[in-house]
Amino acid sequence: MSTAHPSTPTADALVLREDRDGVATLTLNRPQARNALSVGLMAALQDQLDALHDDPSVRVIVLAGAGPAFCAGHDLKEMRASPTREAYEALFVQCSRLMLAINRVRQPVIAKVHGIATAAGCQLVATCDLAYCADTARFATPGVNIGLFCSTPMVALSRAVGRKAAMEMLLLGDLIDAAEAVRIGLVNGAVPAGELDGTVQAVAAKIASKSSLTVATGKEAFYRQIDLDVEQAYAYAAKVMTENMMARDAAEGIDAFIEKRAPVWCGQ
Repeated sequence: MSTAHPSTPTADALVLREDRDGVATLTLNRPQARNALSVGLMAALQDQLDALHDDPSVRVIVLAGAGPAFCAGHDLKEMRASPTREAYEALFVQCSRLMLAINRVRQPVIAKVHGIATAAGCQLVATCDLAYCADTARFATPGVNIGLFCSTPMVALSRAVGRKAAMEMLLLGDLIDAAEAVRIGLVNGAVPAGELDGTVQAVAAKIASKSSLTVATGKEAFYRQIDLDVEQAYAYAAKVMTENMMARDAAEGIDAFIEKRAPVWCGQ
């Protein structure tokens, strides 16, 4: 039976949360500003991710946006209201910490994208473990057009897509459509807007059905090995697999496979 819990915060909160069947949906809630990443919005999202990391009832996180857009990047008006080096440094350190939190939270994070995802909004998409979008969605790193190269979005973008594709987005600053985003690997798939919720729900449910311990182990290992050289990566991965094999869920999963039955996960 499906169980749903409404968002804990009030409707005017900067981030809304809804839990259903082991999946927590976090919705950026500044629709009038195209969900631009203000200091307050980033802090609210950071708080939610920190809380979710230690919540064993949640197996998957979905990141969405309220209103007509997913996320339009940083709040430029807020940035120009405090034009000091100290304010800018604090902002970009805060943003970097938020992106790292998405990588480090134990649950997989799926971006559910509609409308536009630009600049730091595109960075959010590139940072998430998986991303699915409406076929009407568009993406860009347009900072170069206003004299501010998308250097922090570049970190996530260049790790999600090929170098040439990343540099083309960064240097031209043009919007790309959903089909192109799929082609270069920025998102996993694009579907008609009316099918986006169902597509993401199906993916999230499939992941939620796996051993949460195994998924968390695999996510951490993926990001730790990705920047190692191949020899170091294999050495590290072998240690991770050995530890994984000693877990109860691995024994249960293998026994269930041999016995041709559904596994019963214990998360240990």
